[in-house]
Amino acid sequence: MKLLTFHTPEGLALGVKTAKGVLNVAKAASLGPVTQIPLSIHELLTGGEKARSELMELVQMAEGRRDENLYLQEEELHIGPCVPNPGKIICVGLNYRKHAEESNMPVPEYPVLFNKFSNTVAAHGDVIALPENAREIDYEAELVIVMGKKAKQVEKDKALDYVFGYCNVNDLSARDLQMRTSQWLLGKCLDHFSPLGPYLVTSDEVGNPNDLSVRTYVNGEVRQDSHTSDMIFHCEEIVSYISQYMTLEPGDIILTGTPEGVILGYPKEQQVWLKDGDEVTIEIEKLGRLTNRFRQDAV
Repeated sequence: MKLLTFHTPEGLALGVKTAKGVLNVAKAASLGPVTQIPLSIHELLTGGEKARSELMELVQMAEGRRDENLYLQEEELHIGPCVPNPGKIICVGLNYRKHAEESNMPVPEYPVLFNKFSNTVAAHGDVIALPENAREIDYEAELVIVMGKKAKQVEKDKALDYVFGYCNVNDLSARDLQMRTSQWLLGKCLDHFSPLGPYLVTSDEVGNPNDLSVRTYVNGEVRQDSHTSDMIFHCEEIVSYISQYMTLEPGDIILTGTPEGVILGYPKEQQVWLKDGDEVTIEIEKLGRLTNRFRQDAV
């Protein structure tokens, strides 16, 4: 399933992308028998296999009806973050070999972990403000792991069984702030610096997360063109490693690192940081295209 959220007067609603359009889950649920249909991403992620199977049944039921009013046209929707309220936001730095090389940093022996916060969450189509007090804003295309089960000290060969699905993120970074001290947090946690989406795609539809193409376009020009197979620590290793030290819960998300091609990796004289009016698209195989424009904050 490809899941998304969209804005309504009552708040964010849950939708499922289908061949007919985006199924309005709340509207479809109101027409069927009374069941515990999840009406939000949070309810779906925390509801376990029961919630997922009930949603799938609802999708199949809707497909059998001739009620086109159950479906919405995606291009007419104001899309929200595909995971609006993540629990933990855990990030892996320097997780692609060629990116470590372009950053002039050694290949790490263990996953390099840091975190972001919920203030960074944004959506496909959102306009992201470039802060006046940060000058060197960089893009980072990344695959996101979205947890669907509680995971504590799981083995590597079982780790992906705990994953609900995957999505795109642009792990935006203010490099001047990130490198100001030995801790990266400030440069990573500016408002709306983690647009997610447009879809949360279930694990069964994605298949092997270590076998996906990754691209970034800036104003239509390809800047990153890589593959998740270049990860130093693959998805199952990341989930297993983190779970040895902290419990992962449904709704937690893990940003798995970015490949080569970021602005930071360019020679100094070629570094042109994101500026007012730029448009960046992140495209990961099977996950759709995440596009955001940027505007300069007023002084």
